[in-house]
Amino acid sequence: MDEYILQVENLTKEFPGVRALDQVNFRVKKGEIHSLCGENGAGKSTLMSVISGVYPKGSYEGTVLYKGHETNYHSVKDSEKEGLAIIHQELALSPYLSIYENIFLGHMKTRLGIINWDYYIKESQKYLDRVGLKESPYTTVSKLGVGKQQLVEIARALSKEVDLLILDEPTSSLNDEESNHLLDLILEFKRQGITAIMISHKLNEVLRIADSITIFRDGKTISTYDVKADNLTEAVIIKDMVGRDLTHRFPDRKSNPGETIMEVKNWSVYHPDYHSMKVVDNASFNLRKGEILAFCGPMGAGRTELMMSIYGKSYGSRSEGELWLHGKKIETRSAKAALEAGIGYVSEDRKNLGLILIQTIKNNISASSLAKKFSRFGLVLAAKEISEAEKYRNELRIKTPSINQLARNLSGGNQQKVVVGRILMADPDIFIVDEPTRGIDVGAKTEIYEIINELAAQGKSVIMVSSELPEALGMADRIYVMNEGEIKGVLNHDEATQEKIMHMALVG
Repeated sequence: MDEYILQVENLTKEFPGVRALDQVNFRVKKGEIHSLCGENGAGKSTLMSVISGVYPKGSYEGTVLYKGHETNYHSVKDSEKEGLAIIHQELALSPYLSIYENIFLGHMKTRLGIINWDYYIKESQKYLDRVGLKESPYTTVSKLGVGKQQLVEIARALSKEVDLLILDEPTSSLNDEESNHLLDLILEFKRQGITAIMISHKLNEVLRIADSITIFRDGKTISTYDVKADNLTEAVIIKDMVGRDLTHRFPDRKSNPGETIMEVKNWSVYHPDYHSMKVVDNASFNLRKGEILAFCGPMGAGRTELMMSIYGKSYGSRSEGELWLHGKKIETRSAKAALEAGIGYVSEDRKNLGLILIQTIKNNISASSLAKKFSRFGLVLAAKEISEAEKYRNELRIKTPSINQLARNLSGGNQQKVVVGRILMADPDIFIVDEPTRGIDVGAKTEIYEIINELAAQGKSVIMVSSELPEALGMADRIYVMNEGEIKGVLNHDEATQEKIMHMALVG
C-alpha cells in the first residue's frame, strides 16, 4: 500500500540457541513518527538491523518491503542508497576526525581522485544549521559532548538524503535539555516529510512525539496503537511490554539506616588533561549503614568524576581530601585496593568500563573475585566458578541460553545485570552504582531497584548516581545535589521534590 513506507511480513531471525524475532509483522506510514517499545532483548534493535541491512538478505526468513518493493540489502550502504539511515545507541563517529569529515565519511565524491574539501566544508554547515549545532565544522568530534555528537550523527544521516530515519535509544545518554532539543528536531523532520522510527525506553518522550507505537515482547509484535486515537497511557504500554501490570515502579522498602560507615571530607579532583582545573571542588558527604544515598544534578555536575576518584582514583590527574571507612582514614590508590577495602563500583559506561565484551558471562561475573574465591595454588577452581556464576545468573534473571554466552551478545539490561553480578560476587560493604538503569526497560529497571533494596536490607550501603529525578526520589533515603563540581546541598527523602532538587542545583 502506498501509504506505508515500510512493511515487514512474517519476519524470523535466529542466532545460535536464540530466536530473536518470531513471525514479526510491522508497518510504518509515510511521514509519521513510529516508536518501538519493549523490554531489553525483546527484538527491537534486531528488527532495525534487519531492516537497515546490518543483517543481510538471506540471514533471516520473511519479507521486508521498503517504498513498495522487497529489499535485497547486503550491507548498510545498500539501504543508505535508498534513503534509509539508522543511528545506533552506540555512536559510530570517528573521534579524531572533524565534524565535516564525519558527516561525509564514506560518501565523498572525487574528481580525478581528488576531494574538493572546500565544497564539503561549506555543505556541512548546511546540515549543522539544520540540526541546530553551532560548532565549527573543523571541530574535532572528541571535543564534543554526547548530545552534540548525537547531532553530528543526525547531520550525517541527513547528508545522505534520508527518507526514513531510525533512531535507537537516541536520548539515553542525554540530559533533559539535550533530549528536548533532539525530540523537537525529530518533530521538525516530520514536518519536512521525513519518516522516523524511534526505539526508546523513556515512555514520556515516546508519548510526547510518536504518532504510532508498536510493542514487542519476546521477539514478537504484541500490539500497535495510534497514540491519540487510542488515548494511550504509560500504564497500557508497560502492561503490554512486561505481560503484566507493573503497579510499583519503585518497590516498597523499610528504611532503617544505621551508623555512619563512610565519610568523604574536603574532596577535590583535578582534570586528567588540564591538571590545574578542578572538576570536583571541596566535596564532603557521609554514608550510613543500610542507606541508599543518591547524587543528582545536571550533566557535567561532577557526580561521576567524584565517585570514580573515590573508587581507587579511577578518574583525574590527582585528588585531594580524606576518605574514612568505619572510622579509619584510608588511601585507595587503585580500583583493586578500593574493592579490597570494601567499595564496589558499577560504571555508567558498562560496555567500555564494566564488561569484557569478548569474554563469557561466567568470566565477567567472576572477574573481580577470581583470585579470592576461585583459585588455589595458581589454578582456577572451574567447577566452583561455574556453580557461582549459575547462581547469579538465576538470582538476577539474566536472559541467556548459557553462562558461556559472550557478554557482547546480551541486551543492555542483561549486560547491566552481569556487571551487578560481578560486584555482588565480590561482596563489598559499599556499592556505588552510576546510572544503574540507563538504557534499560521498565521491567529490568524494577529488577535492578529490587536488587538495590535487598542490598540495603542486608545492611549494605548504596550510593546511586542518577540523572532521572523520579528514580532518585523513589529510591533514596537522602539526596545530595551537585552542580559545577560542588555539592550544593542535601535533602531527606520526605522533603525532596523535583523542584527543590533543580532549585538547589541551579541556585544553591
